[in-house]
Amino acid sequence: MRLNRTYFLIFIFGAILLPLFLLQCKTNSHQVSVLGKFENPADNPLTEEKIALGRLLFFDKRLSRNETVSCATCHVPSFAFTDRKKVSEGVDGRKTQRNSPSLLNSAYLKTLMFDAHLTSLEIQVIAPIQEHVEMDMDMKTLLKRLRKDEHYTKEAKAIFNRDFDAFVLTRSIAAFERSLISENSRFDQYYSGIKPNALSKNEKAGWKLFSEKLYCTKCHPAPYFTTFIAENNGLYSEYGEDKGRFRIFNDSNDIGFFKVPSLRNIELTFPYMHDGSKSTLDEVIQHYSKGGEHHKLQSKNIIPFKLTAKETSQLKAFLIALTDTSYMKDFK
Repeated sequence: MRLNRTYFLIFIFGAILLPLFLLQCKTNSHQVSVLGKFENPADNPLTEEKIALGRLLFFDKRLSRNETVSCATCHVPSFAFTDRKKVSEGVDGRKTQRNSPSLLNSAYLKTLMFDAHLTSLEIQVIAPIQEHVEMDMDMKTLLKRLRKDEHYTKEAKAIFNRDFDAFVLTRSIAAFERSLISENSRFDQYYSGIKPNALSKNEKAGWKLFSEKLYCTKCHPAPYFTTFIAENNGLYSEYGEDKGRFRIFNDSNDIGFFKVPSLRNIELTFPYMHDGSKSTLDEVIQHYSKGGEHHKLQSKNIIPFKLTAKETSQLKAFLIALTDTSYMKDFK
């Protein structure tokens, strides 16, 4: 009889406490992933050791010719891995043609670079290292330099079972970049259902404007807020020296085409557009509200619209609700 009573009490307390425990776990957890799982390349599965090596390389200025520029020079953690410059600066103050894109959630990207022509982070890593206006470093010289670092050579053997080479370099940095996940904004908490009241009334109104009244989600659909493809957003009526994707394939139908950027953490990633020509969210909204500059290849999705001052404020409030700096816990 005493035993049955004990089991009965355990059952009652379990029935009461288990839901509370699960609720607490749900509240304290990072959140239900709104972005889902991403695919690891078969030749580069993520490991903590590989990410750690990639992190060291990412911040290592020895990757540049004169040892003054690292990957983090143009991708600063506190700026959502951008640099807040109109265009980035490489060795000897040389300027690139384009604004530095965020690396957060790059694991989900189907295409890379503003031309949307590269398909893997492993390939992309090589571009800034060898680019004349960025790191200006040839791979042979770089590998010779980095092999002098005993830690790098030791980790290359331990992780990849090979000498430190281009494979180790690119796979490690790519692994680190894949680890940079940002999906815990207040919008994410609202969108996932974890916290239905995470957004204010104005932010919800802004989301409704963004997703229902305007055409924003045709190029920036949730949850990624990008279509991963290149589009002509009518930034200019005529494109000058930088004609976008045209420079890759010399196809005149690609003039003015640049990859649609994600809007996640947009509060942190100013200035905007591929050339950093828009300094504020107000300028960006104004560009689209007037229907762009009407380039002949401009996306048909871009049409003029009118917003009241209140609606503009609501739209901006929603965009700011896409900010998530929880990733910064690893960079303080």
